Amino acid sequence: MRPTSSISVLNQEVTCHNSPQTFEEHYNGLTEEIVNCNMGKTLAPCLLLFVIAGCFGDLTYLNGIYSKAPQRLSKYSWFGNVRLHHFRVPEDAVLVRWLLTVSRGSGLNCGNQNITVHFRAGAPPVINPIETAFPNSTSVSLAHNLTLTIPSGQSGNVTLFNVTHPKPGDWFLAAHMPKDEGKIEQQGLPSCSYLFQAQMFLRRAADLPILQHNIPLYQTLTTTPALFKVFVPEFTSRLDVFILNCSVKLGNDCGLSITVGSSTLRQGSEVKQNCSGLESCSASVLIPPWNSWLLVTVETSQPNTTIPFSISANVTVGCKPLSVSSDFNTSAFIRTITAPQSNSSGGLSNTSVSMRDQPGLRANSSEPVCMRSPSVLRDEQDVLSLRFIVSSSNLTVTSDLPTVLTLEHSPGDSGGTFVVQLHLNTSSLVGGFARVKACLTPSAPVLHVNLSQTCATGLMQGYSLSVSSNESQALLRIPFPDTAVWYLSLQTVCNDSVDCRNASAIVSASVSVSACIDDCGPYGECRLLRTYSYLYGACVCKAGWQGWGCTDGATAQSYSRQMAAALLLTLSNFFFIPPIVVALYRGYHVEATIYFFTMFFSTFYHACDQPGVTVMCIMDYDTLQFCDFLGSVVSVWVTIVCMARLQDPVKYLLFMAGTLVISMAMQLDRRGLWNLLGPVLFALVIMVTSWVYRGVKRHQCYPPLWRRWVLFLLPGIVSALIGVCVYVFAQTDSNYYYTHSIWHVMVATSVVFLLPPREKHIPPWGWTNKICSYRRCKNEKVELYTVT
Repeated sequence: MRPTSSISVLNQEVTCHNSPQTFEEHYNGLTEEIVNCNMGKTLAPCLLLFVIAGCFGDLTYLNGIYSKAPQRLSKYSWFGNVRLHHFRVPEDAVLVRWLLTVSRGSGLNCGNQNITVHFRAGAPPVINPIETAFPNSTSVSLAHNLTLTIPSGQSGNVTLFNVTHPKPGDWFLAAHMPKDEGKIEQQGLPSCSYLFQAQMFLRRAADLPILQHNIPLYQTLTTTPALFKVFVPEFTSRLDVFILNCSVKLGNDCGLSITVGSSTLRQGSEVKQNCSGLESCSASVLIPPWNSWLLVTVETSQPNTTIPFSISANVTVGCKPLSVSSDFNTSAFIRTITAPQSNSSGGLSNTSVSMRDQPGLRANSSEPVCMRSPSVLRDEQDVLSLRFIVSSSNLTVTSDLPTVLTLEHSPGDSGGTFVVQLHLNTSSLVGGFARVKACLTPSAPVLHVNLSQTCATGLMQGYSLSVSSNESQALLRIPFPDTAVWYLSLQTVCNDSVDCRNASAIVSASVSVSACIDDCGPYGECRLLRTYSYLYGACVCKAGWQGWGCTDGATAQSYSRQMAAALLLTLSNFFFIPPIVVALYRGYHVEATIYFFTMFFSTFYHACDQPGVTVMCIMDYDTLQFCDFLGSVVSVWVTIVCMARLQDPVKYLLFMAGTLVISMAMQLDRRGLWNLLGPVLFALVIMVTSWVYRGVKRHQCYPPLWRRWVLFLLPGIVSALIGVCVYVFAQTDSNYYYTHSIWHVMVATSVVFLLPPREKHIPPWGWTNKICSYRRCKNEKVELYTVT
C-alpha cells in the first residue's frame, strides 16, 4: 500500500447543562453539516464546525475527528487486495460515526459498482467474499459488512455508519471491490478506478460517573440516557448492577432498561435487562471481562419524563490462584523452557508434574486451592511469530480443579493466526476418565469447564477443544485473534464411574502465534502486509488454490494442467529460432544475439514463474524477470530500427542508447505500458523518417517492390498486431498459459517477416571467404611500414 497520512482534532471541550436536544438529534444535525462540508472539499471549516458544536446533558463531552488518506480499491482475490484502515476508539466514547467516501475516477463510462466495507473491533475483520472453504480446525466469525453502491453516471457515494456506545480500543475497516474475474489489465490503459476514504467522528464523555462497589449513586433520568462506568477487577466471577427506588410522577412504571457492555457489532457483547413494571431490578453479567471498565447505560421508554432513581454495582470475586512464592525457582524454570520437550511441537515426557512443582503456586499456603495456574513464558521470535512456553510442558489435568494458562497478547499479535494444540498422554489416564475439555476465551477464563456447554463468558464467545483416548490430539486455529489477554482452561470430564474425583490425565499444550496458517502450505506464499504501522499476514495462493490457508482445491489446477502450462510457455519461445537463423543468414549478427538473449531468458523466466509444482529456476526470480522484460522490448526496438536501413554507426548507436534507456525504464516500472509503447513509437518515427527520405531521394515509394509489401511487411504487421491485441486485451489468469504463448509465437513470426533483406555487398551468413580482405590487410601492412 502506498504511504498515507492521517489527521486528528482532539480535546476540544464544550460543557453545557440541560440541553433540550437528545444526543442523537444533536449529532445527526452536526454530521449533516460535516457531510456538506466534506462534499465541498473544504476540511478546515468542517473541523472547526465539529469542534464548536453544542452539547447536551450535564456531562462534559469531547470531540474527535480522525481522517485517513484515500486509497485505490482493488477487486478481491485474496486479503492483500483489501484496503485496511485502523482506528483507535478512546475510552468513554459514546458514539462513533464513520463517514465512508467512495469516488470514481474520471474517464470511462463505468456501470454500477458495489463496494463492500467490513467492520470489526479488536482485530482485522475475517472475511470470505468469494465463499471459499477455511482450513480444517479453523474457527472464524465473519465480520459485519456494509455494501456501498455507485450508480452509473454518478461520481461517488458518501455513507454514514453509526456505532452507539462502541467498545474502546482498536477498530478496523476493510474495503474492497467484488471478486476479481482474472482479467489481466495492462498498466497505463484507461480503466475504471475507485478511491475509498474513511473518516471517524466521535464523541466521548470526559467525566462519566463511576459506580463504586456497593455504594448507591442517586441520579435523575430525562430523555437522554444516563451513562455510568464500573471497573471489573481481576478474578471477578459476577457483576450485578442494581436500580432501586425508581419513581415517576404519573403511573407506577418507570419504563427503565439497563445495558451493560459496549457494542462490537457482534451478538452477545452487551447484556440488556428490561425493568418495565418493576420498581427495582438488576442486570447480571457472569464472568465479565477482567481488568476493564464496562459501560452501563440506563434508558427509559417514558417520553418527556423526569425519573429519579438510585443505582449501584456489586462485584463478586470468585476463585483466585495461589500467590507466587518469594523463592521463585528461576534456574528450574530456565531448564524447563530450554528442554527439548518444550518446543513448539509440544513433545511429551513420562513424568507428571504435581501442583507442588508448578511455578506460581505456593504449596504450603493455607488458602483453599481452586485452580492451577502454571507460569507461561511469552517468547517473541520474529514479526508475528511468537510462542507461549508453559513452565510445565506436561500438565496434570484433574476433574476437581481447572488448569488455567494466561496468554497475554499485545496489539500487534492480532494480525496473525492464534494456534492451540493439545496432546493427550493416553498412558497417564487415571480414574473414571472420559476426556479433557479445554476452553479458550479472551478477557476472562471459564472456571467450570466441565459444566460449560459453549465456553462462553459474560460478554465474549469462547472456543472449545477436547482430547480423549480415541482422539488424543486437538488443534484450533483462530485467524486475527482479538487483542486481549487470552485464557486456556483445561479440566477432566468424567464418565459415569464412581471414582470421578480422582480422574486425571497428562496433557501437553502448544500455543503460538504465526503470520499465516501453516505458512500457507505448498500452494501458497505467506506475505506480511502493512497499513500505516500495523502489520498483518495473509496468504496469496497459486495454481488455482484458494482460501484463507490456500487449502480450498475446488478450482485447483491438476498436475497435467500445470505441466501443459509450463511446456506451452517455455517451448513457445523456441519460435524465436527462425528469427535467429534468418538474422544470421542476412548478416544481422547483433540482432540475432538479442533474439537469442530474449529466447533464453523468456524460456527460463516462465519455467520459474509457474504457480504450481512444475517450477525450475536457474537463477534469482527477479533477475530472470528483468532480463525477460528487457529482452522483449529491446528485440522490438532493434527490429524496427533495423528496418530503417540506417548506416551501421548510426544504427548501432541507436541500439546501445535505446537499450540503456529501456534498462532504466525497466528498473523503474517493469509493467508500465510506456516501457513498450515509448520505444516502439520512437523507433517507428525513425523508420518512417528514413523511408520518407529514401522515397523522396529516389522519387519512388520505399520499399519499391510490391512483393516486399504483400509477402513480408503486411504479414509481419498483421502478426504483430494480433500478438499485441492478445497480450493487451485477451489475457486472463485462467487462459494466460496459451494466450501468452500465442504472444510469443506472433512476435517471433513478425520478426521473420519484418527483418529487411540482406545487403547486396554482404554474402550469406555475413561472413567473407577470408578473415580479412587483401586490400584491408595491405593497407594495414603499409600503415605499419610507414610507422616503422
